[in-house]
Amino acid sequence: MKKNMHVISRVLPGSIGEELELEPGDVLVSINGQPVEDVFDYRYLMNDEVVELLIRKKNGEEWELEVEKDYEDDLGVEFENSLMDDYRSCSNHCIFCFIDQMPPNMRETLYFKDDDSRLSFLQGNYVTLTNMSEYDLDRIIKFHLSPINVSFQTMNPELRCKMLHNRFAGDALKKVDKLYQGGVIMNGQIVLCKGVNDRDELEYSLEKLSEYAPVLQSVSVVPVGLSKYRDGLYPLEPFDREDAEYLIEQVERWQKIMMERHGIHFIHASDEWYILAGKKLPEETRYDGYLQLENGVGMMRLLETEVKERLAGLEGDNREFTASVATGKLAAPFIQQYMKLIQEKFPNIKVNVYTIRNDFFGERITVSGLITGADLREQLKDKELGEKILIPCNMLRSGEDVFLDDLTVDDIREALGTELVVVDEPGADLVDCVINPPDHKKIKRRQIYEQTSSSNSGKA
Repeated sequence: MKKNMHVISRVLPGSIGEELELEPGDVLVSINGQPVEDVFDYRYLMNDEVVELLIRKKNGEEWELEVEKDYEDDLGVEFENSLMDDYRSCSNHCIFCFIDQMPPNMRETLYFKDDDSRLSFLQGNYVTLTNMSEYDLDRIIKFHLSPINVSFQTMNPELRCKMLHNRFAGDALKKVDKLYQGGVIMNGQIVLCKGVNDRDELEYSLEKLSEYAPVLQSVSVVPVGLSKYRDGLYPLEPFDREDAEYLIEQVERWQKIMMERHGIHFIHASDEWYILAGKKLPEETRYDGYLQLENGVGMMRLLETEVKERLAGLEGDNREFTASVATGKLAAPFIQQYMKLIQEKFPNIKVNVYTIRNDFFGERITVSGLITGADLREQLKDKELGEKILIPCNMLRSGEDVFLDDLTVDDIREALGTELVVVDEPGADLVDCVINPPDHKKIKRRQIYEQTSSSNSGKA
């Protein structure tokens, strides 16, 4: 095991760390006499009511501290590296990889492909298991870490090697058996590629995956995302309405089977399949508690529920102004419906909903999370915008006000001469941002993951 330096970058106010007089720049050397390899070790070793810490202060002094706390209490510190170790990059060359479809000359971090099982627990990333060693597996089971999110793509080992362009990708599926036997809760995803892992191949995969239920508690099916930057890449075609209808019938048939077997729906089609097929979204109970929101499964249904709940608690009035909402093609029809619900209580509010075409990546990419600042600026510059423009927080880099093309919120505000309001994910925030004055709160968003950055998928 290599020795990592765990440098504290922040101590949260009112935390145990503050009481211990820890400061940014201090180094965590060990817990209970054991070196800390990464965040897995840190969280496991901290799960006790009495822990002994060895801290190296910035001036070189070493402090031995005994801490009494509640079982799962944390120190309340952040480290310079949230993983407390190096990030592991992906060793695959997937035929559906969205990062391979990125244009050149963007910021370097956008080209990094992660396949790190630790990020699956910390941030919900989906991992292919090809990077996971037996040592990693043993630690996951030992530390009782759950859930882990797995990118299956197919349960056909030979086809999986082809899709991931990795001769070990088929053998990696055997690791699922060990996770299953260890009782590690899993969620899965399948990025569906037309003529590759769909229809009969998907049927085979669902049959095999169903054997892991209910430890494997859910599997989402999302369509591959196809940008216009595919020269030299594996030839993939977009899905059409007939494909979507076939997929929905297949998924809903398996949902009935799994409800009878385990009382869960298990397999879920992302929202875009229903939109492409021209079908209504499933009722809320079919989503099993929204286990696959990050893959665009039930996002529109949940947003509607949250909007209605927020409006039910409000008294309407005659406030009067004009606002605009900018979003992707996938979400736009739903946002239009939600704005009408708001206007039933606030009839003098006028809201323009603008569908932003993705010129940067190509029109097949319809999620708002992949809209650039330049597309937003160019397509809104001659529109009636009113007092403010609302955009979803997933258009921005995590925790910052920067779009994919490095334009900032302030850049767009200045270019359009109108206030730009960043809307958090819950439907209540959408309602509040429409009816209330702009609130310059800290920008938040969830991560967009490589394998779920598909057309009509991921964030709406």
